[in-house]
Amino acid sequence: MEFRLKKLRKDRGISQLKLALDLNMNQNTISRYENLEREADYETLIRFADYFKVSLDYLLGRTDIEN
Repeated sequence: MEFRLKKLRKDRGISQLKLALDLNMNQNTISRYENLEREADYETLIRFADYFKVSLDYLLGRTDIEN
């Protein structure tokens, strides 16, 4: 399974710092999620999906359809 957080962020030209600030998170935490050093809980996954306006299935690599 592929976690697409990094791809979504880069495709939209958003820095880790901006994403962290927008979601009231720590930049280091964003980095750990992107590098699969830490797993996001359900609430955080939903926040990412809502932020990027994609489905959870897309975010988690279960489908190639964003919505």
